[in-house]
Amino acid sequence: MGSTPEDRSAFHSISATGLQQLLGGGGDGAVVDELLNAERSRRLLLLRLLLDRSVSGSPGSAEPFLSVPEAWGLLERAQTRDPRAVEEVLMAPGTGSWVSSALRRLRGAPHGDTPVPVLLGHLSCLAAAAATAARIAFTVSVPARGGAVFLPGLGCASLPAEEEWTTARVTGDGQCLRITGAGGEVVVGPDWERRSPGWRPTRRLTLERGGPGTLTLEEHDPYRTFSGPGAPRALSESEARSWQSVLVRAWRILQRDEPAHTEAMRRGLMSIAPIPRGERFRPYSSSSAEAFGGINASLPDSASDLAATLVHEFQHIKLGALSHLGPLVRRAEKTDEPPELFHAPWRDDPRPLEGLLQGIYAFFGVTRFWRAHRHTADPAHASSAHFEFALWRDAVWSTLSSVRGHARLTPLGHRLLESLARNCAGWLGEHVPEAQARPAREAAVSHRARWREHHLQPPPHLVDEAVRAWRRGDPCPPSVHGTPSALSPDAGARFLDTAAVLARHCLTDPDGAWRDPGAAADQVRGAGPADVLLARGDRAAARQMLSDQLLDTGPAVGAWAALGRALDGDADQRAARRFLLRSPQWARAVRNALEREYGERPDPETLAAWLAGAAARPREQGRASARP
Repeated sequence: MGSTPEDRSAFHSISATGLQQLLGGGGDGAVVDELLNAERSRRLLLLRLLLDRSVSGSPGSAEPFLSVPEAWGLLERAQTRDPRAVEEVLMAPGTGSWVSSALRRLRGAPHGDTPVPVLLGHLSCLAAAAATAARIAFTVSVPARGGAVFLPGLGCASLPAEEEWTTARVTGDGQCLRITGAGGEVVVGPDWERRSPGWRPTRRLTLERGGPGTLTLEEHDPYRTFSGPGAPRALSESEARSWQSVLVRAWRILQRDEPAHTEAMRRGLMSIAPIPRGERFRPYSSSSAEAFGGINASLPDSASDLAATLVHEFQHIKLGALSHLGPLVRRAEKTDEPPELFHAPWRDDPRPLEGLLQGIYAFFGVTRFWRAHRHTADPAHASSAHFEFALWRDAVWSTLSSVRGHARLTPLGHRLLESLARNCAGWLGEHVPEAQARPAREAAVSHRARWREHHLQPPPHLVDEAVRAWRRGDPCPPSVHGTPSALSPDAGARFLDTAAVLARHCLTDPDGAWRDPGAAADQVRGAGPADVLLARGDRAAARQMLSDQLLDTGPAVGAWAALGRALDGDADQRAARRFLLRSPQWARAVRNALEREYGERPDPETLAAWLAGAAARPREQGRASARP
């Protein structure tokens, strides 16, 4: 089960043509075949390493009832009979997640509460599935969790069980399977795709009715979610039908709007693992570099949203495979220091450089999709497509610009960002109707400002200097404008995309229930009444509400950024607006210091104008400072 040393050199490289396509954000079917070859070679090496480490012994892996060498031998037998059957099992996304997880455990890394013998025993599940598909006779022991026995690509058997972790015996005669545990037995076959008592077959979704290509609807694989073994999550028949229906419609959109990329996706996408549906306009999806071809996703709001999700995650998949061939980022020279972190317009948390590049690459593909789709979407969805294009185009460009010359980029990383930047630059001048461009700008500004208010901390001694100047009635010290703030990640930062979500509600349902400020949190998580007022365009009401909140004890983080969006009046207000959208962390820090040290809650608009340098602190004007 492997290749000669001479063969491997071809698998661990990529052609110049293929590399150029990937660096530009694309890649055709031939490029995906190259990546698959490289991933296959890498996975075989990892499996061989797992075999060597498990045979030599490791803490907690000595229980004899699940034999790694026995499973390996069965895989070799199956490969002799039917190499394709073994290939499909070994290249399944869950196999990549599993082997990486198992190797980390053998190296001593903590990874959940799954016993090591059970973790290693998953190789027996792979071997049983491959041997079954190859139609050979065999018997092998496999792990069972809560009575569930998973056979990759085939399905899942359910046996009675009183304990969480047990074993079962799988016996195949080339036609049928007997899966036997302490509490019962399940018989399957010869038709594996038919549901029977105790057996749920693996479902497959067709990409197009009557056409080639399928995706596994992965409900059973313990390693489908990339984060460690999990119990099966069976869908109802109606849920499965919904996935099939929306996938066919999404694929039709991709064939029309992304024709140069659909063949690559047809070859490279292998499975979708459904996860619980979330809030409208906040779909969830993920992928892993260790699980080529696998996607976790919630059921989308529309076919176009699923199309964008497939593009997004396939970009991650391609870049993850490319990074296995050559690093994009050099290791930090000082490993004992915290990693350098950056603002990512698509995340609540600060991101390391490696993660930022993944986001840039993924949202480059998303932008490319919406750029085409906005011209082909039906009128009811065109405005949303314009909005998404404008939002992600500017997000990708601004993030690219912030790291293009970073010292930790390798030559390959530099080439990647320069190639993406050239392509993205050509999109900047493309017209977007103002009705969609304006909320996209507002959403971007809101995310950036709220991120800064959560995650940036001005130097404490300069905050004290500003507080003293304020109380003396002096102008704001220049250091407020010229000194960078330190990054101090706030683990409680959530829902920084609220303005974007509300904009989507507004564009698709202008008169909907989201317009009620009193029910804001019921419609959009993280949204307050002032956020709804801003989305409705009622700046005056939002301004009054936010000013009142900031005069109270303990205003919510993000209120200063929101006040910046609400200000729009005379010169002082405009200066305060610019300052709050650029440096809301300063207003928050100074205001909190004044309350903490002097019991003083200053008028927020007056403080913001003073910090902006628009005026010295007026002693007798504006609302008086509140005191508890």
